[in-house]
Order: sequence, then structure tokens, then C-alpha cells
Amino acid sequence: MTLTIEELVPRAGRADQAALNAYDPDLLARYAADPTREWWRRCPCVRALAGRVPEQWVGELVARVRDRGDVANVREALLDLLIDRAELLPWLREVDPSSEPYGMPEPILRARGLVGDRSATRELATLAASPWDHRRRYGQAGLEALVARYGVDEVLGELGDARPEDRIFALRMRHRAGADVTDGLADPDRAVARLAQSLLTDPDRLRRYLPQAPTTEAALWTALALHRLTGESAETRAVYDRLGRPRVEVPGLDAELRGAIVHEYGTRCQDRTDPRWRVEALCTEPPPLPDQDDQLRRASAALTAAGLDHLPPAYCGEYNHQGGGTYHVMEYDDEYEVRVSTLGRFVTSAIDPDPDPRYRHALEAAGFRWIDEATGDILVTDLCVYRFGHREPLTVEQLLFYWQD
Repeated sequence: MTLTIEELVPRAGRADQAALNAYDPDLLARYAADPTREWWRRCPCVRALAGRVPEQWVGELVARVRDRGDVANVREALLDLLIDRAELLPWLREVDPSSEPYGMPEPILRARGLVGDRSATRELATLAASPWDHRRRYGQAGLEALVARYGVDEVLGELGDARPEDRIFALRMRHRAGADVTDGLADPDRAVARLAQSLLTDPDRLRRYLPQAPTTEAALWTALALHRLTGESAETRAVYDRLGRPRVEVPGLDAELRGAIVHEYGTRCQDRTDPRWRVEALCTEPPPLPDQDDQLRRASAALTAAGLDHLPPAYCGEYNHQGGGTYHVMEYDDEYEVRVSTLGRFVTSAIDPDPDPRYRHALEAAGFRWIDEATGDILVTDLCVYRFGHREPLTVEQLLFYWQD
């Protein structure tokens, strides 16, 4: 007895793909073209049609690709399935990807690259330089298709070198061809320079380049590349000292705050971070991290001794029911919460930096440092940290009391 499609795809993520691949293609196409069916059942049906799309269903399936109201997962799967069909090309060449719903601009741009549409080259280069992995893969796939069709030189000529994303593509192509990309360390755009340091593999060549580095940032990127390749901390420190121990100066950021922040984020920051932060994190001694259990016991005891109500401490991930970060929460008064940082003796109030002063006084008397509004609002410039989809500099408060779901 032949099983139904519902039986072959009983729930999301549980398709019997092998059985679907042998299923009647007319029934598969009918199911895939029906927008009233569950999208997670339609997608395996589309995959099972590879190389055997019934001609009588091509028009209807193309219509589903064009349907802005259909689910992006299905539209993308159909786009991949029908990429070589002439019926799809007029829409693919005319549609504005930026006007499409979420989840479709990237597949459309990749598809344009796959069919050799050179008008998409610049947008594909931008996509290929995205900090988001899934977006970057679409751009790279589209560019690779254009390179395969027209050659590297043609695509490079189409792009030029005015934009950072164009230079990122050029750098990758030069590296793939075996060329030396050391000069990329001096690129004025930090994303380009960071890519260059990640591609280099010859420590001796880097050592020869170091005295010729045209800027302090180029020298620091060189030191970072050497450290990645050799792990020689002494060599990295020697370069750091020879350059005068350069660092990003942030008004109001004292040594205690700076030490906690640089050693938490300096080696796991985003592409456009100033390399001074990265090298400082490698070349300076980290502050001792507090015993979190002891710190929470002391904070709780201090508040209890002062007669201040509070709930037991909760880790920020537990408190927010997901994610994690660098603080614990102690709720009080049904309105406010005290946050206790895991990075040092730092405490604050999340809702109001200056709530009932008794909480602040009790914690300060126990040796904690209250981060008030003025201190918490200091922007730590050029240290780019991921936070809810953004990769920009954050404030002291956001860094000491960081949470990400």
C-alpha cells in the first residue's frame, strides 16, 4: 500500500526523503503547489522533484515562487528547483530583491548569480561581506557562479575597489590564487584588514613586513596574525611595547572597568573592532574574576543585614528564561532589580540606576562598586560587541551586565 505524503512527512523535520524521491512526481508537484498545505511538508516534496518536474506543473510552481504571500522556505526551495527554467527568468531579472519579504532577498540574489546576471554583482559582493554567516553564504555562492561563468578578472573589473566589500572579495580571490595578501593588513577598513590577518600563514613573511607596516593598526594586525600562527605571547608583547603600548582611550573608563571589559570582550569582539583592543587583551594581565557564589552570598547578606527585601539571586539566563550573560539578578520591591556582575565587584539597578539609596549604601559598605548612570552610560568606543543583531560599541552598563538570548 502506498503511503500518503502526510505519512511520509509526519511532522516537521521528519521526512522520509528517500521514499519521497521515488514518489509520483505529479502528486508531489500538486502538493508543493498548494499553499494551503503545511510548508514543512511542501519543502521535502519540492526537494523530491529534483530532475523530474512534470511539465504541466512548471507554470504553477513558478507562480508559487513569485507569490509574495507564500512561505519563504517553500519559495526558496522552488527557486533552487526551477533555476534553469526559462519560465522563471523574466521574473528573476525584473524583481527587486529589497522589496521582497524576509527570507527572500538573499536567495533571489544568489539565483541571479547562478543564471549569470552581472547586474547583481555589487549586491552579491555586499552580501558576501555580511557579518551574518547565512547571508554571507548566499553572496559567496552567487559570486562563485559569476566567476565560473565570466572569470575572476571580469568580476573584479565589475566591482572595482572603492568599497570595503569589493576589496574583501578581491582579497579572497587573490588568496585563493596563491598571491600574497599581506598588504591587506594596511587596509583602512578594519573588516578587510582582519580578513587579511586571518588568511596569512607565513610567520617569517609577517616578521619581514612588520618593520615596514605603514600604520600602527597595520603593525597590530601583523602582531595578531603572528600570535594566531605561533602562539608566542612574548613576541606579541614585544611588538606591543615597541609600538608604545597603543590603546583606545575612553574618557571616564578607569583601570578597574577597563581591565574587566577588555579581558571579557577583547578577544571575542566583532570585525570592525580597533586592533588596539585585541592586542591589549593579549598583552595585559587579566583581573582576577570573583568567586560568583561567594559574591552573591555577600551581596545577599549585606541587603539582609540592612533590612532590605530581595528574592534569591538568579542567573540572567534563568531570570530571562533563555540565553546567558555576565550578571545575576536579585529582585526587590516588585519593581526594581539589583544586578551583580560576574566580571568584578560591580552592581547596579536595572530599572533605575539610582533607586532607593539604601540598596546602594548597603552594597558599597560590603565592598561592591555601584555603577551609576553617569558611569554606565560611558560608550566604550571602537570595541564592537554583538548584541541583539547589532555589532557596535556598547556602554559600560551593557558590557558589565550583558545578556543575549
